[in-house]
Formats: sequence, C-alpha cells, structure tokens
Amino acid sequence: MISREEFRTIAQNGVWKQNTSLVQILGLCPLLAVTTNAVNGIMLSLATIIVMALANVAVASLRNLIPHEIRIPVFILIVAALVTVVDLLFNAKLHELYLVLGIFIPLIVTNCIVLARVEAFAAKNPPLQSTFDGVFMGIGMLWTLGLLGGLRELLGSGTLLGGIEMVFPGLEPLQVLPANYPGFLLALLPPGAFILLGCMIAWKNWVEERAALRAQQTPPAPTANAGCH
Repeated sequence: MISREEFRTIAQNGVWKQNTSLVQILGLCPLLAVTTNAVNGIMLSLATIIVMALANVAVASLRNLIPHEIRIPVFILIVAALVTVVDLLFNAKLHELYLVLGIFIPLIVTNCIVLARVEAFAAKNPPLQSTFDGVFMGIGMLWTLGLLGGLRELLGSGTLLGGIEMVFPGLEPLQVLPANYPGFLLALLPPGAFILLGCMIAWKNWVEERAALRAQQTPPAPTANAGCH
C-alpha cells in the first residue's frame, strides 16, 4: 500500500517540483520538435505516460531478479518492447497522427525521461509507487508539452488544437485570433521553442520564489497551550 503523504509527494514531484521539462530539462528533442501545436505534444506525452507507467511497474516487479551489471540493457529491452506495442497501436488506430509524429514515437526507447525514472525510481521502489511515479512524471511532461505547443500554435498561426481532426474526426481547430492574422513564424521554428521554453522555466522559478517569500512572511500558527505558564 501507499500512504496519502507518499502519494502526494510523488504527485508533486512529477507534476511540478521535479518536472522533467522545466526542472530536469530532459527529453528536449521531442519537446522542441513536436510542439508546433498542442495536439502533437499532448499525444506524444500520452504515449510516453503509457510507456513510463508500464516500464516502471515491470522494472519494479523484476528489480530483485535483474543482475546489477546488466540492468541498463534489460531496462532498454523492456522499454523497447513497450514502445513497439505503442508504436503499432498508433499506426493502426491513429495513422495520420502517427505519420506526423514520425520517428519520435520509436525514439521514446532512448528518451532520457523514461530511462532516468526507471533507473532512479523504479529500480529501487515497489511496483505501486513506481507506477504512480511514471504516471505523474508523464503528466508533468504532458502539461508542459501541451502548454508549449499551445503557445507556439497560438502565436504562430492564431489557432488552438490544430490537428485535432486526426484524433477525433469531425472536430476542427479553434480560430482564436482573427482569420487574417499573419502569423509569427519564429514561434513555429526551433528558436521560438527555445525562447518560449525559457520563458516557462522563468515563470516556474518566479512562482516558486513568490511561494517561498509568502511562506517566510506567514507567522507560525499558535500552539494549543500558547500563553499558558
């Protein structure tokens, strides 16, 4: 079983405190390459969440049976098998999106985020905790890639959820800015991705600094026997 406090710690670390994109700065290749719109970033993140959760629970379950000397090849073999299944599912069920994401689905095998969590957490913790760690680390990646993709798409073309018809046929992208919006090409290019990612990292640091200042200024709560002598 997992305690509520342990669950909260794992969730906070994955989504915010140890966010793989904004704190650990891992997996920059897919982060910058596929986030030309929100849909691409979200769908690649969902594929990564599935792989991370299943890889973590598999490694955590087998960690006492895997010799330490060959752990990395075994980890990669497990991740590669799971990525192959996800890759085939995307090809069969979401073929148009599969063509757009291209090589970045198979490259999940070598994604630093997946291997780092398998080595740092799943190889040292029970299966349940490892599963939650994989899920919440993936959720941290999901909201980061979704937000970055949304910002780039909005600034670059004035729309949101471009390509949504590849996932849900019949739906159309949202035209947020006027139809005659000329677009901002830099946002759709790799330099624009770097700039916006830097802004997101700066925003996260600013939020944490303000929270720390508020915590310092908040007076301690009085104890139950305050004033008694």
